[in-house]
Amino acid sequence: MSSLPPVPSLPKPALTKPAEGLSLLLPLSRLGTGPGLIILTPSFPAETHLKIEHGVPSPLIKWAEESYTTVQIEESALDSNAHDAIHKAVDAINGSTACEPKESIGLVAYSTSAYAKAADAIASTADIKGVVVYTSVSEMETFSQASKPTVYHITGNYPRDKLARSKALTQHVYPAVESTFAIPFQPAFDYRTEAISHTRNLTHLKGCMEGPYFDLEKIWDEHTYYEFENRSVEHTMATMVQEPYVNHVPTLTGGIGREKLTDFYRYHFIFNNPEDTNLELISRTIGIDRVVDEFIFSFTHTKKVDWILPGLPPTNLPLRIPFMAVVNIRGDRLYHEHITWDQATVLRQLGILPDYLPFPYPALSIAGEGAQLECRVPVAGAEAAQKATDKNSVESNQMFEYQVRTKAK
Repeated sequence: MSSLPPVPSLPKPALTKPAEGLSLLLPLSRLGTGPGLIILTPSFPAETHLKIEHGVPSPLIKWAEESYTTVQIEESALDSNAHDAIHKAVDAINGSTACEPKESIGLVAYSTSAYAKAADAIASTADIKGVVVYTSVSEMETFSQASKPTVYHITGNYPRDKLARSKALTQHVYPAVESTFAIPFQPAFDYRTEAISHTRNLTHLKGCMEGPYFDLEKIWDEHTYYEFENRSVEHTMATMVQEPYVNHVPTLTGGIGREKLTDFYRYHFIFNNPEDTNLELISRTIGIDRVVDEFIFSFTHTKKVDWILPGLPPTNLPLRIPFMAVVNIRGDRLYHEHITWDQATVLRQLGILPDYLPFPYPALSIAGEGAQLECRVPVAGAEAAQKATDKNSVESNQMFEYQVRTKAK
């Protein structure tokens, strides 16, 4: 084990108030700097500005973790003079030492009514380079189309064949949610849909504002280095945001939130993997905010590995398992890992899953009345990993010959 650098501490959010109804939060990334971003929101209770609940952060926290110098303008601050509120936000951003580059600002309107009040001020502010608006089909009639490159997230029944797709105007439709689906801590919030829209926001705004861009592959490789090679819980967690999570879907293991995830890494993962554990990369896809890996996870089952084989004692058998990891990176730290694999091939390789199981449904064309039937289980063993790494290693379609049969007496 090589020597490790000191564990970096997580930045502490420090909120300032440039004006009434405006809140400024500096980037919460390791980089510590980034372009400016204005978010228009309903008038939130003050205690929610820095809130993180069940792994869901406030909009201020989320965008600061993405490494933006972020000013939140609450809708009430736009009532008397929207131009003044927008200009104060721009001045606060450009006046911040953490804002880099300056005079390159994005804007996200989580409230249609707030955007309608500020639309003219936004259009006339040269520093604002790109805009995102959450709205509905009916609410779109309350404002004119923006003069800036804009993404609209539209809820309701909007014809998909009419959606705009250009650099100047992009529209996405979400028929099953309300227009406030991206605002946390209220009943209409929809985590999955908000996450999809957030990725689309990043694609748009980073293109308009020239960043901030990070080497996502390097960040992910750093995280796995601390997990599997140096085996440091502290350094592994230091590569992640304040409240991250890991979800191992097949066995429902992992951890949500820093405390639970730290315990999972310490007591069930980092030190539980056998010494010969290896990750063999098959493919890697890098998006605007995530890395998707297809790989073979292999080890000899010489110790209890309860995150993948809960409750099973060591069998001393080798395992090669096709895995898929979807890794979301927020700014320059990991937010979450969604990890999946075929648990059946694990059990088959350990000899735990039998070749045949009872078939509990009637199949009179195969056997007579009252016959006991069994079916050959359509599950591959180690050959699944072979097929994943070499398409020609195993002949395709052999399982087509599998069948239900009369149970042998």
